[in-house]
Amino acid sequence: MNKNFVEELRWRGMLSQIMPGTEELLQKEMVTAYLGTDPTADSLHIGHLCGVMMLRHLQHCGHKPVALIGGATGMIGDPSGKSAERNLLDEETLRHNQACIKAQLSKFLDFESDAPNKAELVNNYDWMKGMGFLEFARNVGKHITVNYMMAKDSVQSRLNGEARDGLSFTEFTYQLLQGYDFLYLHQHLGCKLQMGGNDQWGNMTTGTELIRRTLGNEEEAFALTCPLITKADGKKFGKTETGNIWLDRKRTTPYKFYQFWLNVSDEDAERYIKIFTSLDKETIETLVAEHKEDPGRRTLQKRLAEEVTVMVHSREDYDIAVEASNILFGKGTKETLQKFDEETLLSIFEGVPHFDVDKSVLGTPAADIFTDAAPIFPSKGEMRKMVKGGGVSLNKEKIADANAAITADDLIDGKYLLVQKGKKNYFLLTVK
Repeated sequence: MNKNFVEELRWRGMLSQIMPGTEELLQKEMVTAYLGTDPTADSLHIGHLCGVMMLRHLQHCGHKPVALIGGATGMIGDPSGKSAERNLLDEETLRHNQACIKAQLSKFLDFESDAPNKAELVNNYDWMKGMGFLEFARNVGKHITVNYMMAKDSVQSRLNGEARDGLSFTEFTYQLLQGYDFLYLHQHLGCKLQMGGNDQWGNMTTGTELIRRTLGNEEEAFALTCPLITKADGKKFGKTETGNIWLDRKRTTPYKFYQFWLNVSDEDAERYIKIFTSLDKETIETLVAEHKEDPGRRTLQKRLAEEVTVMVHSREDYDIAVEASNILFGKGTKETLQKFDEETLLSIFEGVPHFDVDKSVLGTPAADIFTDAAPIFPSKGEMRKMVKGGGVSLNKEKIADANAAITADDLIDGKYLLVQKGKKNYFLLTVK
């Protein structure tokens, strides 16, 4: 007997609204369920992760996940919780984004095996692009009344002045387009359940309504949502001062990704470890108890950061991120530094003073470079005194002689010098 999917979501804090009859259906048979993702970028970010984990848990419970890329709907925008319409994507960009998103989803879902519940990826652009307006009006529009559409919260909030320009006709019809996706997938893939975030409930119920009005009341079509994930302070989850935390290493380095999870609050770590990992209830309860005994050890944050980084990136990326994190706390060697690629190195030392120096200084004494070329020390005398006391390091190795020449061999990655003054003061020099 497979695990009860609804129960799984419930204890993980991932269940918000659910239509009557959904749980019974999931207990009765293998259910095909879908969740839509907007393809406006060539990477998902952690704001998408709760939905992706819903699909992952669904598959682990023996059901069939369908990931829908909203190529058509992504071209027009969705009024739910947004204040502006989206940019139009051309088909080439759309296909590129789709391929990148599928590669990311493959780390969470099994698309490749011959299991009956292997995942599938679909794009609503494929069935919408050939449909004319008259056909849409006749086949879809006639089944749903304007009164029904007007009653939706997402429409009401836009009409009641939350958006300066009101609601365009394009956005108003969005719920019909999303509803048609459900009808299409119901007819072609036997899809009986749509999942998504709480802000999608109105669009999702339009889909179940459209299926029943088009195909008859006895048709099985259900919806369930996960809550909007927030931080303990009520702020939006997944946003930082520098923007989104992406799953693509080119946009967010694995080190920064790891750091994000490592730095969440105790309260958030306890919620997030249930939502964003596949660890079972018993393991999580043990970790929570351990964490409460000694919160200073940050047991939950460390395990959360490990699980999510390994799942999204790899075990090797996780190991490097841990080593990178230790660098700032006095651990690590020159060999460790040399392991990091440029992005990781710059991520680690993002907040430290950074100086550009000309490569003509190579071959001159350290005391000259670290006072004249880069003002790390106020005077050569002070630097010599600190070197004598063993308080100055270059690339994690203590400097024994302030007059020793710095050469090209000392450069990390061919262009960086990491100077440490005392225990905690770091300086990064770029030799150009």
